Amino acid sequence: MSVPLYRSRPGGFDIKPASRPEALRVHDGRVHDGIWLSEGLSNAYLVVTRAGRVVINTGMGFEAPVHKRNFDAVDGGPVRYILLTQGHVDHVGGVDLLRGPDTEIVAQAGNPAHQADDARIARFRAARSGFAFARAIGEAARTMREKIGGPVPTQSVPEPTITFEDRTRFELGGVRFELLATPGGETADSMVVWLPDERVCFTGNLFSALFGHFPNLVTIRGDRYREALRFIESLERVLALEPELLLVGHHQPVSGSSLIRSELERLRGAVQYVHDETVRGMNAGTDVHELMRDIRLPRELEVGQGYGKVSWSVRAIWETYAGWFHHRSTTELYPVPASSVHGDLVELAGGPDAVAKRAREKLDAGAPLEAIHLAEVALGAVPGHRGSLGASIDAHEQLLAESENFWETSWLRKQVGELRSLVESRPEEGAG
Repeated sequence: MSVPLYRSRPGGFDIKPASRPEALRVHDGRVHDGIWLSEGLSNAYLVVTRAGRVVINTGMGFEAPVHKRNFDAVDGGPVRYILLTQGHVDHVGGVDLLRGPDTEIVAQAGNPAHQADDARIARFRAARSGFAFARAIGEAARTMREKIGGPVPTQSVPEPTITFEDRTRFELGGVRFELLATPGGETADSMVVWLPDERVCFTGNLFSALFGHFPNLVTIRGDRYREALRFIESLERVLALEPELLLVGHHQPVSGSSLIRSELERLRGAVQYVHDETVRGMNAGTDVHELMRDIRLPRELEVGQGYGKVSWSVRAIWETYAGWFHHRSTTELYPVPASSVHGDLVELAGGPDAVAKRAREKLDAGAPLEAIHLAEVALGAVPGHRGSLGASIDAHEQLLAESENFWETSWLRKQVGELRSLVESRPEEGAG
C-alpha cells in the first residue's frame, strides 16, 4: 500500500496570505513556460499565451496587489479572461484589480446564486469565520500597506460576463481551455479548468482546501451541506481526464498521472465508505452520535483529516438525508433548549461546586467532553463560577493537545481564550 500523499504536504496552518515577492513557474519535471503560480490564502494562477493572459482565481481583495505585481513581472499582456473555479471570497476577491477593460469574467452558472447567498448572510458568516482567519488577515492587510503601498483594495463581488452550465471551451493564443462543472466541490458553482494539450487541470478547492484530506461536507463556520455522492461524481469527472498535473487551491501542484489517479481513487473510496456506512447505520436505526463515534476509515482508505473530519461528515451525511430532527427528544421540535433547565439541575445537584467537582472527575478520568457538558450546566446557572471555568479550560486544552485539524484547533483556541477572559473579567461567583 502506498504512503498517502497528505503526510508529506503542508497543512491548514501553513496557508498564509500572499507575500511572496514573485510568481513561481509551474513544473512537473518539465517546465510549463506559460503557467505561473502566486500563492496566498488561495492560489492564483497565470497562463500566458501569445494573444494575452488568463488568470485563474484572484485571492482575497487585500492580496490582489501582490498577485498583480507578481503576474505583471512575468508578462505585461492584457488579461483576456479571469476564470473562477468557485465563488468563495478567497478566490474572487481580487477580480476588480486584476481585470482589464475588456476582460471576460467566466464562472459556472451557479455563481450568481452563490454570491447572493454570501451577501444574504455576510454578517453571520463573517462572525462565524473570524476565529480562524481574523488575525492572519489583519496582519496581512498591514503588511500589504507597508510593502506594497497605497490603499488596500476592497473585496470584489464580481459579476461574471460569461457563464455556462456543464461544459464550455475556448482557445487563446494557441492554448486550448476547457471548463467543466464540478458541483460536488465546496460550492455549487465549482468548476475545473482543463488544458488538454498540456494535460494540466486547475481544480481550485474541489478536493478540499488540503489535497489528500477528507472533504468538509459541512463547515463549522457555516455553509450549505455538500453531498457526498455529488462530490464523488465531480471527482470522477477529473479522474476521467487522466491529468498529469493538478494545480490545486492551496500549496504546491500534484504531479504524475499514476500518483494523481491513486490519490483520487483513495479519496473516492474513503468518501464512498463513510457515506455507505452512515446510510447503513441510519437504516439500522443507529443514533447519529454512535455513528460519529464508531465509523472509522479502513487502513487502505487512509486520508488526512486536517481540514474536514470523518465524524463531522457522518453527521453531515445523516442530516443531508434526514434533516435536523433526530427523533431523540420531543424538545427538538420546540424553541426551548436544554440550557433552559441548567439552573434547575445545578440546584438539584446541590450547587455549582458539586457540578464542577463532577466535571473535574470526568476530566481526570479522560472524558473531557463530558466535563465540558457538566461545566456548561454549572456556568449556565452561575456564569462566573471559577471551578467550572477552570474545568472547562482544562478540558478544552486536553482536546487541543490531541487535535490535528485546522478548524477544530482554531475553535478550541478561541474557546480557551474566551474562557480565560471570563476568568479575568468577571468577579468570582461561587466558591469553586
